[in-house]
Amino acid sequence: MSAQSWFTPVAARLRTTRPYVVDTALAALVLFAASLQWLFPDEGDDPLSRVGWLLGAATAVPLVWRSRAPFVTACAVSVATPAQAVHHAPPPDVMYGGLVVLYTMAARGTPWQRRFMLVGWTIGVSVTMFHKEGAQPFEYAFQLLSVACAYALGMLARVQRAYTAELEDRARRLERERAADTARATAQERARIARDMHDILAHAVSLMVVQAEAGPVVVRSDPARAEAAFEAIAAAGRDAMSQLRRILGVLKEEQRNGTSPQPGVKALPVLVRKVRESTGLRVELRAAGEPRPLPPDTDIAVYRVIQEALTNTVKHAYASSATVELDWTEEALTLTVTDDGRGTAVPDGGHGLIGIRERAAACGGDARTGRGPDGGFRVVVRLPVGDRQAAPG
Repeated sequence: MSAQSWFTPVAARLRTTRPYVVDTALAALVLFAASLQWLFPDEGDDPLSRVGWLLGAATAVPLVWRSRAPFVTACAVSVATPAQAVHHAPPPDVMYGGLVVLYTMAARGTPWQRRFMLVGWTIGVSVTMFHKEGAQPFEYAFQLLSVACAYALGMLARVQRAYTAELEDRARRLERERAADTARATAQERARIARDMHDILAHAVSLMVVQAEAGPVVVRSDPARAEAAFEAIAAAGRDAMSQLRRILGVLKEEQRNGTSPQPGVKALPVLVRKVRESTGLRVELRAAGEPRPLPPDTDIAVYRVIQEALTNTVKHAYASSATVELDWTEEALTLTVTDDGRGTAVPDGGHGLIGIRERAAACGGDARTGRGPDGGFRVVVRLPVGDRQAAPG
């Protein structure tokens, strides 16, 4: 086991331990280290006195409150350490308590507390060493370097803690943003699925209702026409089931396993023919300009918009004819569906017109609905094409 792999869990365990326990153990360790020179004095050292022992203990015992009152603890140790050095019974060889409080203040103190302690200890060590009898030059360097190292380690711990806190905060923000993006994407997908389901079912059911109402009227007088009506009902039902399977296949991620794509511009002639044959509504499809490739979403939107507009005409307009126009330009494709009905294709607040506007907006376009210039009802949708397609808002 490497030293790093051993130290990491130990450090993590210490961070989760109660500060009182850790600080008490640290104070005991500092007191033991400071007592070694008393237990094993060098030749010529001043003998240990009762006051000297109390002053030595005063440099360690306040560390018990290091986490709860760091500045007060630092002040207490800062007073006891030079007092012990002046007392000379015996003087401290290493300022263990002082190094701990310097580290603590650098890691946890406010800016003015950190500067106050650094300047105070630097001046205090210099003055103490100047008045120490027989002090060697290397002792100056050792004590001042000890102060600088303890302070630098504390600042490093502060920076590392701030960096870790920033990473954790950034991770939380990213998680919140990811959750918001997921919720937004889910809502958009649910709205898209709802539009598709509405368009498919509303169109199929409208055709089936029209034929179902006409069938009983001609079942005795014109059996062939009644049979055609029932066949149209079956065809509309099969078409609806086929399109629903396509949508469900996308939901189940089965499209790559052979599920056919949703209908687009190329399927419009088939749609117009089915409406004409199923309802008797005279529908004419016109195109102007040069067709251009469309993004997949726009291609599907063209089909669904025209499907919904014709469905509204069949259900609400009481029209005898309708015209579907595709106007291709380099910038956009304009869809216009006009009928000769009573001028109100759907009651206010209908889901169909709302779905048309939502589809247009999702593709970067816009939709307008209302009475036509010659009566009836008109739906006009403009959709950007090619590279000029605007991003959805």
